[in-house]
Amino acid sequence: MNQVVQIVHITKELSGRWTIPILLSLEKSGGRFTPLKNELQIAPSRLSDNLKAMAESGLVQHLSPFERNHPLLPEYQLTEKGHFMKEAALVLSSSEQQLNHGFLAAKAWNWPVLIALYHHYHEFNSICQLLQTATPRIISTRLSQLYEGDLVQKILVTDPKPKYTYALSTNTEPIIRVANHNLSSLM
Repeated sequence: MNQVVQIVHITKELSGRWTIPILLSLEKSGGRFTPLKNELQIAPSRLSDNLKAMAESGLVQHLSPFERNHPLLPEYQLTEKGHFMKEAALVLSSSEQQLNHGFLAAKAWNWPVLIALYHHYHEFNSICQLLQTATPRIISTRLSQLYEGDLVQKILVTDPKPKYTYALSTNTEPIIRVANHNLSSLM
């Protein structure tokens, strides 16, 4: 798997409203469910669903009653993959603070689209091919939202046939370059 595809996969796996906050807060809460719930101000069912999904993808491990500090209280810990993804989450979180456009990773495909644009996938179809599992509609929606947020430029090319191409805005490109470099160095 080439490096661009790996970075796209990492950013896709970190997408979602709660994935990055859970990864960054799990160890601070001692891996315990209730302190994590209180710190994140998240509904118990939402936290439970997210932790189950993260366990299925190998980011966290649900400790058995014999491994816990208290056998009746659920506890979780980061796996080796979870520790790696936590480092990647720190990179994205830092980049989002610099971009100053809110929590981009909360919406699926924002970061993969930005990474695709950084790696010169400027045409809609080439972005679709790189992102594979993303539907054309979601890619179109994300490109429109990123354009409205001035993170992406939309350029009309008239020759040979009229079409739009996309590129990172001048303010966005240096931040995505650093994020891409930092994610590459983690691998």
